[in-house]
Amino acid sequence: MDTINEIIAGVEKPPTSFEEYLTCYADKVGTLVNEYIPRGTHPDMDRYLYEPLFSYSQNGGKRHRPLICFAACRAVGGDMERATSAAAAIEHFHTAALIHDDIADEAELRRGEPCLHLTEGLGLAINMGDLALSLVNGTVMNDASLDDATKVRVVTELINMTRRTIEGQALDIGWARDGRYDITPEDYLVMATHKTAHYSGAVPLAIGAIIGGGTDAQVEALRNYGLDTGLAFQIQDDLLNLVGSEESTKKDFRNDLTEGKRTLVVVHALQSSPQRDRLIEILSSKEKDPAVLAEAVEIMEASGSVDYARAYAENLTSIAKNRLIDMVEPSPSRDLLVSMADWFVSRLK
Repeated sequence: MDTINEIIAGVEKPPTSFEEYLTCYADKVGTLVNEYIPRGTHPDMDRYLYEPLFSYSQNGGKRHRPLICFAACRAVGGDMERATSAAAAIEHFHTAALIHDDIADEAELRRGEPCLHLTEGLGLAINMGDLALSLVNGTVMNDASLDDATKVRVVTELINMTRRTIEGQALDIGWARDGRYDITPEDYLVMATHKTAHYSGAVPLAIGAIIGGGTDAQVEALRNYGLDTGLAFQIQDDLLNLVGSEESTKKDFRNDLTEGKRTLVVVHALQSSPQRDRLIEILSSKEKDPAVLAEAVEIMEASGSVDYARAYAENLTSIAKNRLIDMVEPSPSRDLLVSMADWFVSRLK
């Protein structure tokens, strides 16, 4: 198995943009992090637990979380190989979050495939998500290449990341369950920062910098960059679910409306649209009719809410790029991270 350093060095023409970086390394990094999924001591453990989880993780998307962890480590002058267990831990947390999220949302598709709870059953899917969560801290603690002080710092980051993500998920699910239509854009930003920005941006970058030996200032600069771009990432994901395409989301198109999700687009429209009552009616009905879902999107477009959310995400990424450029020394890895912000914005253009 190639190390991350060998994977990066093995590419003849290094990528110059974040999208190229993901495309170039996603598959090999996926193989690398999946090496941390163990095997069972009984054949049926593999059948009912390890093999389905491994297959699910193989269909792992763009692997942007481990890849930005590696990039942050390199950006502060560190050895990326030392960040491998932490990068894998973050990716397995992501896997657990998706499995449990799809169960909570009663979703049907993930990355173009039926959700795990549909193919393996609810009980086994919950158990697989629990296993993925168990791999998070243990993966780092069992890494002989990390000294004890670094392990403590990294695991503390992972523990805080887990709590914040669960807090955000509680808000997201609770608001929908209780039919809350008094949610403000400020409320949404708190929820999305907790649910997504910490684990999809801030913590992978901060951990990479910690393992790489970065200064406190570098660690915090990368963390703040991750908070801003991670929040923009969630806003863009919400927008893609509404105004992208079914192919671009590779999950149930416009299912955020069916589930009554309080996205930034929705909460802005609830405050500003003259058709607020009709929008609430659609959001409350668990509607799946494409024509009705399209009507809801038209209401939000007419109220300027789609443009508002897009502009908010673009402004976040612009500010984040300028801060990172000011705080981290120029390098190819820093430039890749700067272009990450552009990639988030470009997904809707």
